[in-house]
Amino acid sequence: MLGTGALALARAVSARNPPAAPRVVIAGAGFAGACCALQLRRLDPAIHVTLIDPVLTYTTCPMSNEAVVGARTLQSLSVTREGLRAAGIHFRQDEVTSFDPTRRNVRLASGSTLAYERLVVAPGIRLLYGQPEGYDEAAARLMPHAWLAGTQTSTLGNCLRSAADGATVAISVPAGLMRCPPGPYERASLMAWWLKQHRKRCKVLIFDANNHFPRQDTFTAAWAQMYPGMIEWVPPSEGGLITRISAPDRTLYSSSGAHRVSVANIIPPQAPGMLALTSGLSSGHGWCPVKAASFESQLIEQVHVIGDACIAGAMPKSASAASSQAQQCAAAIVAALGGRKPVPSEMPTVCYSLLAPSAALAIRGQFSLQEDEIRAVPTASAVDSAPSAAAAREAMLWYREIRSSCFAI
Repeated sequence: MLGTGALALARAVSARNPPAAPRVVIAGAGFAGACCALQLRRLDPAIHVTLIDPVLTYTTCPMSNEAVVGARTLQSLSVTREGLRAAGIHFRQDEVTSFDPTRRNVRLASGSTLAYERLVVAPGIRLLYGQPEGYDEAAARLMPHAWLAGTQTSTLGNCLRSAADGATVAISVPAGLMRCPPGPYERASLMAWWLKQHRKRCKVLIFDANNHFPRQDTFTAAWAQMYPGMIEWVPPSEGGLITRISAPDRTLYSSSGAHRVSVANIIPPQAPGMLALTSGLSSGHGWCPVKAASFESQLIEQVHVIGDACIAGAMPKSASAASSQAQQCAAAIVAALGGRKPVPSEMPTVCYSLLAPSAALAIRGQFSLQEDEIRAVPTASAVDSAPSAAAAREAMLWYREIRSSCFAI
């Protein structure tokens, strides 16, 4: 047994060398990564949180379709990292290029190495260029995708404004999982809104690789009322799947032939950000499987994947889903660091689709953990039956609130 002097010495040494704060490193500072960092700080301020992203000023994809048509400025979509720093988060403008799950450290593009107890990977999406054939980064300057907000948003807006009266505007929608599934149809609506004011004889064609799209009946009914004869949806059976493009002459090719248009918005297929692929977090179908209660990877222990990159049951790939996942993930990490099991909570989502700046649809979802799976909970008012001004006002309020909750601004 230790004597009184030895115990006093041990206490003094312990006071001089307290246990190190647990370290959580987060790769990616979009809605998912930034929200997770803030939630970790709220739940346990003792945790040392390092948030890493190569982008110092982030441009949000939500509301970027409004910027395409000039209903808001691109600057209004920008968020800085100052609020995160003020919350005690260590933000580093860098990029995680790899990580070692055995040594539990990450390597940065700058050459630095950081250790972690838990790693959160929130890499967002990457665009699969080459699909359709001929669509590469050079082609995207003439046929912008605008699916990553920023320069491409401005490029698509400039293309729209340069269209002559009577021109055809085309949107190509890919098959498979994608960020913001209703987004292309919101974009078509807002483009029609702008054209109705400035180019009254134009038409918007939606070339779709999918046989149906979210809330198709509601969108179609609204288009017939708000933009009669302006928006045409082309399914795969009628040549909606674009297989090849020629950017210089703005021509799209499908089974129904060649379609030369004035403005072409080509949205390519998507997959998780490159870190998910190179680190082995993604599975054979390209996305990242996670454990439902914690968002810990099913493939690599003590690494969590949140946001657009992960497979979270029926949850959509959206900012609100990313925020809900981030909060659940942060709670699970705090529990794990304290030696406890995560307690799952319900995860709400909402997606607003603007059919005009003053009219929107709201698609709400509620998700919970059931038998180790994330499942949708039926709700009485999940979808608006028609666009409304009230939903448009609600969308603006939601956008302000999610910017605040995820970026502390």
